[in-house]
Amino acid sequence: MDGVTDGLAGLNAATVPDWDRFGHWSRAKARLAAVLLAVLLVLAAWAPGISPGPAEVPPAAPPKMDVASGPKPPVAIPEDDGRDNDLRLYKLVAERVKRGDNYYVAATELQRANSYPVAPGLTVRLPTLAFLFAFIGQAGMVVMAWVLVAGALLSNWRRFGTEPGGEQFRMFGAGFLFFGLGNATHANFLVLHEVWSGLLMALALGLHRPSQGKWLAAFAAGAAALAIRELALPFVLLMAAYALWRRQWREGAAWALLAAVFLAALAWHVSLAEAQIRPGDPISPPWLVMGGLSALLYKVIHSCALSILPVFVAGPLVILALFGWTSWKSPMGSFASLLTLGYSAAFMIAGRDNNFYWGVILVPVLVMGLAMAPFALKSLWRRAVGGGQVLG
Repeated sequence: MDGVTDGLAGLNAATVPDWDRFGHWSRAKARLAAVLLAVLLVLAAWAPGISPGPAEVPPAAPPKMDVASGPKPPVAIPEDDGRDNDLRLYKLVAERVKRGDNYYVAATELQRANSYPVAPGLTVRLPTLAFLFAFIGQAGMVVMAWVLVAGALLSNWRRFGTEPGGEQFRMFGAGFLFFGLGNATHANFLVLHEVWSGLLMALALGLHRPSQGKWLAAFAAGAAALAIRELALPFVLLMAAYALWRRQWREGAAWALLAAVFLAALAWHVSLAEAQIRPGDPISPPWLVMGGLSALLYKVIHSCALSILPVFVAGPLVILALFGWTSWKSPMGSFASLLTLGYSAAFMIAGRDNNFYWGVILVPVLVMGLAMAPFALKSLWRRAVGGGQVLG
């Protein structure tokens, strides 16, 4: 009887859209995926071993700093919420750069004075954001952030409309993207490097038009994301691999060259930072901690407004966002699926609890997957249980 049912399911699958990935799966494969999804949803709701969120305390006024000319001692940051201390540290570094101090001297002095790790050199952030703040100021950064947010929303709205099946997802996709870009709409968070890289990656995704051969604008946005935070490197590498897989040799070579040039620049950056290391400087603990699913949930949930929800709600939403992207068989859906799954796997392996803000770089693209989740659930259920047709 199962053979007859599977045969009917195959006939019905032929009537579903090509872009419905689960709609063309066999019944056995759909059942296996449904079981895996159920297990992940239960684990995400339970979230065994997930750390409590960072303490919620009213932010104190940042310490004042005399930026007059002449050498100044490092400024100590008052004890407060660790997240606020990170933001103040980056602000103080930008202030030092603005007055003409060497970036690497300023960054390492401030990190050392406030018991932040100074070694290895990767503990020192790339200087790009500090120089931007020094040159255009807080007001200029706020304006630029809102322009980029608007660009990310508009470009992704348009790209949804050009992808097969995307028109039915783009309203909620844009809405979830705006939710995911919430950090970029708060002036106090704009000193956080991951905010800008995540925003620029979302913009690059929206600007990319592989079917039309249009990629230069996306390339520029991706390069800017990489110049601010090295955590954007997987995005660039995936763009290169995706272009080469499509046999778009010129685009693939451009992304690959960008990655190579950046790695050389990163090595130079690390050498400049390590030149400032002194004996006895604080050393960063290992980043490879194998935190598993709980580590991923911790980073994502506490990097956005999902943190206001209980874990048994927020955790499954993260899984459903990943699941939603995997269901959409289109250039945008396939790329975003690989991107979010790749970052998710990396966050389950690397990153301590105090690195939760790494999740900020993933959140904007990830949460858009919730727009596809209802359709994905319906499609998988019908293939797994009834084998019937899934209507768009």
